[in-house]
Amino acid sequence: MYKSIALIGVAAIALSACNQNGGSQSAARDAIRIVGSSTVYPMTTAVAEQFTRKNPAFKPPIVESTGTGGGMKLFCAGVGADHPDIEDASRRIKKSELEDCAKNGVKEIVEIQIGIDGIILAESNSGTAMKLSPADVYKALAAKPYSKPQTAETWKDVNPALPAIAIKVYGPPPTSGTRDAFGDLIMEKGCNADAATKALKATDEDQYKAICTGLREDGKFVEAGENDNLIVQKLIANPDALGIFGYSFLEENGGKIHGVPLDGITPTYDTIASYDYPGARPLFIYVKSAHLKVVRGLKEFVAEYATAWNKGGYLSRRGLIAAPDDVRAKSLNIATKLTPMDPGSVK
Repeated sequence: MYKSIALIGVAAIALSACNQNGGSQSAARDAIRIVGSSTVYPMTTAVAEQFTRKNPAFKPPIVESTGTGGGMKLFCAGVGADHPDIEDASRRIKKSELEDCAKNGVKEIVEIQIGIDGIILAESNSGTAMKLSPADVYKALAAKPYSKPQTAETWKDVNPALPAIAIKVYGPPPTSGTRDAFGDLIMEKGCNADAATKALKATDEDQYKAICTGLREDGKFVEAGENDNLIVQKLIANPDALGIFGYSFLEENGGKIHGVPLDGITPTYDTIASYDYPGARPLFIYVKSAHLKVVRGLKEFVAEYATAWNKGGYLSRRGLIAAPDDVRAKSLNIATKLTPMDPGSVK
């Protein structure tokens, strides 16, 4: 389900045409439109609130939580009034998405890393206090663990040291960048514990991906949509269940839930900032270059984002973890100059 910040309403849009040089045949859109990641959504809404407060001459941005994948489809569909200006992303843009953008005339994109987040597994504070490894998670949730039939019903079936509690994990849908990153960072790490499956990557990457990141569909893993707060509610209602979402939602709900350690490492600000926690990942926003000169306030919005991602900045209260100094300096330079990304850097 899509979410939009309540303060904005519906914007009248008059931008009818623009090109890669920023030209326009009519007035700019009345409001910035932003789509994408449910993880980045709370951060972007915070920036939108500050932007609106500081710039009353501009209409409040429209921010929608569509998931990273769903947002990329909208963002890459074209240039002009019917298409978003910014994409929030909880993973880096894919080569296939860049190709889709280029095919539809979106030929220059500004890529800005806004900080770091962690993909976490969490449980209710009244839960069992689980301690897992990526291999435990993989064996519990893979559709065909190591190409074998999935038979695990309880966590004890996965690992004799774990409790005999029925496996129930709530997580994001396929359109979510969190789902993609969960597969890449946690499921694959557990999958690679088997040498034969790990070796498959070099000979048949498609089959390797299917084995390592394909999730079971028998009710043990439950897609809970793009509303991560709904997962939190389900964990509180069912203390035996686990949930998968971004660290920011753990920060917001620390009195009710806690993070599950992976390989003995608890997800915290410091363990994620150092990338010691296995689920640490970068977060991004993508800005359409063709819209920068024709959408009122777009440059100013990007500039506001750049004031908020430092250590102790207001985005830290939304769970954003500051990137290392060199990464923040690079991001600030890009946000200031609005330098388009090099498509060749995406593999």
